[in-house]
Amino acid sequence: MAFPPFATLTERADFLAAARARHRATPAFVVQARQRNAGVPGADGIRVGFTCSKKVGNAVARNRAKRRLRALARAILPAQGRAGWDYVLIGRAGTTATRDFVQMHEDLTRALNALHAPKGTAHASKTGL
Repeated sequence: MAFPPFATLTERADFLAAARARHRATPAFVVQARQRNAGVPGADGIRVGFTCSKKVGNAVARNRAKRRLRALARAILPAQGRAGWDYVLIGRAGTTATRDFVQMHEDLTRALNALHAPKGTAHASKTGL
């Protein structure tokens, strides 16, 4: 299925830039988010990337985990994401493929609220969601 409201990250440099930005860990995945510079061409719209390391399992397990992350992004990011931001969802071993999908929805919503909170507020701290 296509991602009409946002584009997919494919360049390694974009993933590395997101890795240096804000992040939130949830039981099933990690969310990294960064706001792109406004002066860069193509800086509008939401971009999202997905990754799972070999710790998640073999290729079948990694692909299943990424399919669940894509479905989650499709459901949540059009409403909760912000234009001009890059998001990377990183699968976790054992839990991305097995955690209840409703709980994953709640996890992503809480993580996005914390990531978008102004810096210095309680929601923006890395200690909790």
